[in-house]
Amino acid sequence: GLASKSSFVYFAYASHQVSSMGDRETSNHSEMTDFILIGFRVGYELHLLLFLIFLLVYVMILLGNIGMMAIIMIDPQLNTPMYFFLGNLSFVDLFYSSVIAPKAMSNFWSESKSISFAGCVVQVFLFALFLATEGFLLAAMAYDRFIAICNPLLYSVQMSPRLCTQLVAGSYFCGCITSVLQTSMTFTLSFCASRAIDHFYCDIRPLQRLSCSDLFVHRMLSFILSIIIILPTIIVIVVSYMYIVSTVLKIRSTEGRKKAFSTCSSHLGVVSVLYGAVFFMYLTPDRFPELSKVASLCYSLVTPMLNPLIYSLRNKDVKEALKKLLEKKNAIL
Repeated sequence: GLASKSSFVYFAYASHQVSSMGDRETSNHSEMTDFILIGFRVGYELHLLLFLIFLLVYVMILLGNIGMMAIIMIDPQLNTPMYFFLGNLSFVDLFYSSVIAPKAMSNFWSESKSISFAGCVVQVFLFALFLATEGFLLAAMAYDRFIAICNPLLYSVQMSPRLCTQLVAGSYFCGCITSVLQTSMTFTLSFCASRAIDHFYCDIRPLQRLSCSDLFVHRMLSFILSIIIILPTIIVIVVSYMYIVSTVLKIRSTEGRKKAFSTCSSHLGVVSVLYGAVFFMYLTPDRFPELSKVASLCYSLVTPMLNPLIYSLRNKDVKEALKKLLEKKNAIL
């Protein structure tokens, strides 16, 4: 009873706020008023549970990714291209989850659940930037594994520090261009119907639903842009793995095969989790906003939490580095 009453009171309050914003805004479509993040449509008891889940997951993201970056920086044995990419992946994961989680958690306890227009633009921009960068980084990592397994003798020559730096810088650059285009396209729309975003952060699709502009051109451009980002990265990953698999199958010894493939299994796990969640989100019809929230929860918080776990549990080098670090710490104590 209390839960439904409180959620009813909140929705009455939110709709009142939205209608007053609507009145204020009829004079000017793009007047910069706050948005309201509706979040999850659940009762009060579940709100608390969701908040605790968010908090736990975010703490794991912080510990896992900062820990991974620290180990890679401290241990000289991890001074290789693969770990240089992995360090950057941890950095990206840490930041794009931080764009969403703190605001989402504070909104669980906020009466107004509002986010400023500028705050919304920043959230869309940074989230798109880091998510696109992660896609390009995963493609660079697939190329790195391809060279390591298919041309092991030329590995140190081909994957030079200069090339690695260029690949990472290129990933951020492509992510940035993608994000600038996506964000500017989204915020040139007129938001005249409502200011209540049916999501727990500012995302492009829920924002499109609030617009009264003609969305056909916008959706086409958005789709083309997604294809331009996702397709090349998927092609690089798939082609790299086709070569890797054919090379691994030529290895006579089972031990050799296992060793060659174990270096790839972590990367494959990360790729599957991220792309699985992204496709799930894009294939979810607009009629089911709650389902698309679950999908975006997967890639905005679950992926950054799982990545360090996948790499540390599946990886001998990281385990060894951790063991060494703990032994050093015990020796000091």
